[in-house]
Amino acid sequence: MPEPVLGSNEGASSILTEFTLSPATVEHLKDALRASLVGWATVRVQDERALVLPAPDLDQLYAGLEGLLGAAWSLRYAVDQVSPAVVRATLRLGGAGGPEREGLGQGHTLQDARLLALADVCRAYGAAPDQEGQWVEYDPEEGPNTAELEPQQPPSVQGAASGRPLPELVRDPQLERARKHIDDLLEGLKSGGLGKQAAQVLARRGYGNTVEESREVYKELKALQARG
Repeated sequence: MPEPVLGSNEGASSILTEFTLSPATVEHLKDALRASLVGWATVRVQDERALVLPAPDLDQLYAGLEGLLGAAWSLRYAVDQVSPAVVRATLRLGGAGGPEREGLGQGHTLQDARLLALADVCRAYGAAPDQEGQWVEYDPEEGPNTAELEPQQPPSVQGAASGRPLPELVRDPQLERARKHIDDLLEGLKSGGLGKQAAQVLARRGYGNTVEESREVYKELKALQARG
């Protein structure tokens, strides 16, 4: 596994800041980010059509970063606006002193905006998606029909580049459910005219990094709903 190294590294990559990664690690990280861009997120819906853009598959992204950096990376979100949904994502690579890049995404839902913000982060790290936006059929219950769209590249790119298969990453299903409950509650707050206040809560606290923190965020949003 390529290891982060300290020191100067002229001519490597523009993503390097005060913390320097080895050139091999930089290229593997770019491959991991680029290889994750096999999903789609909805930018906006117009009548029975939706405009979708390439976005990361979260399992693919997390597994790639985990395989290269272990726990030496972090990702956080901030909701700038609930309607229309605008989310800011910040990805740091290489630990506390590693390079950090921020991306901004506006989408049809908060989840779409989160994915588009991550796609923007990939661009900031030099791993831009090759494809442009596509218009597809949209069903209010089923969502956008992206089944016939081709991913921009095989999901095995990073594994091939590193010479080994991607590891499986075990994610906490309770945390995923807690964040889904927050998203559902946000939609209700938006419909009730409390979108701006909800966005301020998430901008200050985020979704929470643990189940307990996510529950606290949910309780604060429920209290906001009760007061409204």
